[in-house]
Amino acid sequence: MTSGNVVVDTGGGPAAAAPKQSRPWYSVLYVQVLIAITIGVLVGHFYPKTGTALKPLGDAFIALIRMMIAPVIFCTVVHGIASMSNLAKVGRVGLKALIYFEVVSTVALAIGLLVGDIVKPGQGFNIDPSALDPHAVAAYVTRAKEEGVVAHLLAIIPNTFVDAFAKGDLLQVLLIAILTGIAVSRLGELGQRINGAVDAAGKVFFRIIGLIVRLAPVGAFGAMAFTIGAYGLGSLRNLAELIATFYATSILFVLIVLGAIARVMGFSILRFIGYIKDELLIVLGTSSSETVLPRMIQKMQRLGASSSVVGLVIPLGYSFNLDGTNIYMTLATLFLAQATNTPLSFGQEMTVLLVAMLTSKGASGVTGAGFVTLAATLTIIPDIPIQALAILVGIDKFMSECRALTNLIGNGLATVVISRWEGELHRDQLNAAMAHPVDLGEALEREAL
Repeated sequence: MTSGNVVVDTGGGPAAAAPKQSRPWYSVLYVQVLIAITIGVLVGHFYPKTGTALKPLGDAFIALIRMMIAPVIFCTVVHGIASMSNLAKVGRVGLKALIYFEVVSTVALAIGLLVGDIVKPGQGFNIDPSALDPHAVAAYVTRAKEEGVVAHLLAIIPNTFVDAFAKGDLLQVLLIAILTGIAVSRLGELGQRINGAVDAAGKVFFRIIGLIVRLAPVGAFGAMAFTIGAYGLGSLRNLAELIATFYATSILFVLIVLGAIARVMGFSILRFIGYIKDELLIVLGTSSSETVLPRMIQKMQRLGASSSVVGLVIPLGYSFNLDGTNIYMTLATLFLAQATNTPLSFGQEMTVLLVAMLTSKGASGVTGAGFVTLAATLTIIPDIPIQALAILVGIDKFMSECRALTNLIGNGLATVVISRWEGELHRDQLNAAMAHPVDLGEALEREAL
């Protein structure tokens, strides 16, 4: 392979060489998103009322992406399962994914506890819980009680087949897709024709996603302008130590823990981050990892992970593999305990860990879900006053960005791990992508136009 070529997978088969096309720097998506985020911060800071009024731009972009998630997931999973010769593989892949998620998620939870005990970001606040306004967190507490673990599991079953698509619930769509894929695989020749139609429909949906993603700079600009305009950079000062501790812990988790896993897979975590840089910047601007779910499916397939594994692991990971959310939950719990001078014994901290292992499974890639999950954890642990959550309301929007970024990197890496575990990782594609992570990402972007 010469340095002037970019390796691009033409559709699930061997990677093919395509000539690299020179593009103006201002037409590259990640450059546009980065500029939009910067302008959004400036507008929100210097013109807060204008920034707040720009919220519909971010909301509209997120809504456009969400309307495509259900059909993309459905087509991807149905096609992947219907193409399998051995249906036992579906259960095997799902089980392996859940085991991997549980192990890595527990490590993330433990790291949050460890850092909280060492750094003690809440020490010295001496906050009187009775002086806090319980109404500021009442909505989160109510929602947390309604979305318990049992309720979350039962909610995986939709009321009707089409209700899953109407709500856009990832796990409901995934359940419907798995059942449909199994049914199609058992229809013989008719099933093959149906599977071909589903695959064709999936290509149409992905092309629509490619068109919508061109609006990412507009969405990122509006979302960032609103965040800074509504909450202000000044809100970061009071809790700067907690924010810095959380961001630093998440970065170290990605570089050390996920980096070690990536190294075992045969590549650098930094090159992997370079490969998904566009998606990371979109998540940074919108604070939601849902906005890049369809593109992550495409990119992980181009990276060499099998389509059947990607179709199962990515949607599952959005509810069960939330590394950033897990770090935040245990770290924020200890912060609130320290800030309100609530002593926690080692046994109580282990209880926090065990409870968080359950409550974290009800979170999702939606903005603010991590805060609701934290509220669910505190409702089960009465030692820490629930109204203490009011301390974090003002900065949660800034924390959600780091949570979403960490979650996204973890989910992308998980697809590579499970694909290799299944013996379905195309090493040539992976090596080519990691050799030219930025070029391959831009080639995918050009193809989507």
